[in-house]
Amino acid sequence: MIDIGVNLTNQRFEKDYDDVLKRAKLAGIKHILITATDLTHCQQAIELCQKNNKFLSCTAGVHPHDADNVAVNYREQLLALAQHDSVKAIGECGLDFNRNFSTPENQIDVFNTQIQLAAQLNMPLFLHQRDAFDTWFELLTPFLDSVPAMVSHCFTGNKQQLKRCLDAGMYIGITGWLCDNKRGQELQEIVSYIPLDRLLIETDAPFLTPKNIKPKPKSSRNEPSYLTYVVAMLAEKMNGKYSIEQIIQQSTNNAQQVFNLP
Repeated sequence: MIDIGVNLTNQRFEKDYDDVLKRAKLAGIKHILITATDLTHCQQAIELCQKNNKFLSCTAGVHPHDADNVAVNYREQLLALAQHDSVKAIGECGLDFNRNFSTPENQIDVFNTQIQLAAQLNMPLFLHQRDAFDTWFELLTPFLDSVPAMVSHCFTGNKQQLKRCLDAGMYIGITGWLCDNKRGQELQEIVSYIPLDRLLIETDAPFLTPKNIKPKPKSSRNEPSYLTYVVAMLAEKMNGKYSIEQIIQQSTNNAQQVFNLP
């Protein structure tokens, strides 16, 4: 398995980072893509990748929550970071009108910059979207043919939004959100529409701990070794279309192709 979304620079991993990676490997994780949410975390992620480049890669980008805080020359800084061998995608970038930790205007401006940068560098986009689908999709549409791949990270949308993403050629990242019978009910009902060749799996650790873990873990912190529970729920909600083995094999192939992984 390849976990395409782990916030490994989060402080909740500081005390037992090595153990987290060991458990991930024991659980069958072959590679992890570290999610960068700002330029500081991107630099930290690159440093982690340099120490373990066969097991770790990362993204480079600015999360919409951080759009208000970018430096004047953030584009130039991001351009330099994105050209590091460990960086496999631009992101996590997008729009979040649910919380609006940054103004919508700044979110749109910073997102546009990163879309254009991905096109310039011929790199995939690792995308965030919450309560902003129509604006988000409108900004992406002119670049569907000039960006090599777009990944809707941690997809939590409805059937219509899923169809629009798939029709646009996007890949769909599924997290432990699927394992929540309350918040994830709508996703459980539509996940079977995702073709296997567009499916990617991720934990978004330390967030979104799968609720189908039994017994319930003592810590609320999610980690990559729990990716197996996302896969198990996917197989169940795919209504028998695909086995666990098929989901693992194809999602691994997809991740290797999208992010140019070994």
